[in-house]
Amino acid sequence: MKAAVIESAGSAPHYADFAEPVVDEGREVVSLVAAGIHPIVRGLASGAHYGSTGRWPLIPGVDAVARADDDTLLYTGYVAAPYGTFAERMAVPASLRLPLPAGADPVQVAAGMNPGLSSWMPLVARKDELGSLGTVLIIGVTGTAGLLAVQNAFALGADRVVGAGRDLERLSAAGELGAQAVALTGDRAADAAALRTALGEGNPSIVLDFVWGAPAEAAFAALARRGLTEDEDDTSYVEIGSFAAPEASVPASLLRSTRIRLLGSGAGSSSMADLLRQLPAYLDLIAAGTVVVPAQTYPLARIQDAWADASRAGVRAVVVP
Repeated sequence: MKAAVIESAGSAPHYADFAEPVVDEGREVVSLVAAGIHPIVRGLASGAHYGSTGRWPLIPGVDAVARADDDTLLYTGYVAAPYGTFAERMAVPASLRLPLPAGADPVQVAAGMNPGLSSWMPLVARKDELGSLGTVLIIGVTGTAGLLAVQNAFALGADRVVGAGRDLERLSAAGELGAQAVALTGDRAADAAALRTALGEGNPSIVLDFVWGAPAEAAFAALARRGLTEDEDDTSYVEIGSFAAPEASVPASLLRSTRIRLLGSGAGSSSMADLLRQLPAYLDLIAAGTVVVPAQTYPLARIQDAWADASRAGVRAVVVP
């Protein structure tokens, strides 16, 4: 079969022949309809992601919309390495058979499920915990996942969303979605002051951080309190991505002066049972057009172009047959 093939760590995929998928017990073969090039796809394929198997050659791709033998369109994934979803055919778990709702756009589903769920899961958990979301702060709002996080927060009833980022054009897009935009400059003190001004009194119920590094440090400075009075707020700080840097310095005073929890949202830290419960709900949200992600499609044969264009902020590259 034809597939996108990566020969070694750090190399780009090329269109080539690859062995047909191995059909183990409990799996079925389905055909590609659409698959998104998400940051995790690139990370796993490069070997840099903590979930990488370190096996090459491989076919990249973690999830997809696919067509089953009975012609049903499915959202699926969890293909066993070295196979992935950027191939004409893939062997997927028969238990992960999530039919698309009538009228759902396969490209929107492929583009939006992975980045959208990265914020949907912690937002749902926080709302279930508190009863309401109140104010949501998004660090790195200008990427695809960040813009989906704005839509997710409002869909779950957030009173206010503050979105911070450096790309002024994409910040404008966040503003059009209803977020209060904060332009980050890279100056930690100035960025912390801008965030504090935007937040006003009190701290948000949840922070969704897609970039980590220096922007996270600016957020920590903005959230820290002065004085010895009890903090009446309760903030969950959720680290989702590390586009700015893999590390950030957490000041001791932040942990002692505020009621704050540092959490992560990613494969390994989230409950698979919770994820499976939320998949249908988020699929319905995309199908209804409640959340929308700009997407650009590329035929599988043009995987090199798709891979090169996948880093464009706010637009998700999607591979189709």
